Amino acid sequence: NTIAKLAKTCALRLTISKLYFILSDKVANGGVSMWCELCQGNFFDEFQMEGVAAEHNEIYLELVPENLSRALKTAQNAKAVKIKLTNKHCPCLRVAVELPSLSSSSRMVTHDIPVGVIPRRLWNDFREPSVPDFDVSIYLPVLKTMKSVVERMKNLSNSIVIEANLSGEMNLKIETDLVSVTTHFKDLGNPPWASEDGCQSSAQSRDLESMAEARIDIRKLLQLLAGQQVNPTKALCNIVSKRIVHFILLHEDVSLQYFIPALA
Repeated sequence: NTIAKLAKTCALRLTISKLYFILSDKVANGGVSMWCELCQGNFFDEFQMEGVAAEHNEIYLELVPENLSRALKTAQNAKAVKIKLTNKHCPCLRVAVELPSLSSSSRMVTHDIPVGVIPRRLWNDFREPSVPDFDVSIYLPVLKTMKSVVERMKNLSNSIVIEANLSGEMNLKIETDLVSVTTHFKDLGNPPWASEDGCQSSAQSRDLESMAEARIDIRKLLQLLAGQQVNPTKALCNIVSKRIVHFILLHEDVSLQYFIPALA
């Protein structure tokens, strides 16, 4: 559901141990990228897959996440759900849902979701994005609070400046010809790696109070905040001054990374 709110189409990468939802819009087009990781053992009782070859035991599919989300909605009270890759008239992810019934016969609902199989020569386009050498890393405030602030600001401007320092302070700012609005958050805390030796070089020598900032598209930020179905156990953002804002949201079974490039 969350992914459907973030991407119209995305890649689904299947490996023996994990599932990944990947969006890699070319940054040249001002695109965002997303990397979402799920351990299959947390979601499936049974999991069998065979990739293209023994040494490349993976499958890459292109799909519309909204279609998968819709299919799974019918499975809310299901006794069992089976997802399998079939090739009837075209490649499809078949979601077979066994619903409880009052009689002894079971009720089955089947959804066939068309997918595109991504050939191996294109797999490199879907590698995990590297964590940029950030200037500041900071924990985010409660996402609901942040969302309501950003929603109000969206009516005033198309872009928002996120700035933060290594003293746990973060500001959200918009500036237009008519108005400038800033919301201040403090005591948010900085992840331990922000100060670890030799980890992120540019954060090493920074003055703790000095702000790193990036101006980003406010709709892309709101998309991320509005897409969250549950409050993550940990949420943080890394800022590379004037270049990129990298969000990491950790839930119990899922980790989501989201990269929003800075506007010129």
